[in-house]
Amino acid sequence: MQPVQDLLNRIRWDEVFAADFEIGYYDRIEDQIIQVKYAELFFPPDEHFAFELLDEEGAVHRIPYHRIRQVTRNGHCIWSRSPH
Repeated sequence: MQPVQDLLNRIRWDEVFAADFEIGYYDRIEDQIIQVKYAELFFPPDEHFAFELLDEEGAVHRIPYHRIRQVTRNGHCIWSRSPH
């Protein structure tokens, strides 16, 4: 299986691969998979193990890559990881 970091880099830098992507990550508080649009994510240049996301109230949340459970492209799952 391709590492999720490699896939995220391809989404970010490969213009030919461009599409409507969503990331599904496991939220420990809500105990469920949360889907977010890739365009809503932030990738700090000094952070190599997590992405950041703003919630509805403007608070920043840092989500480790190991909590990503699936990636969809135009509504079709192209990458998934089973829960640990």
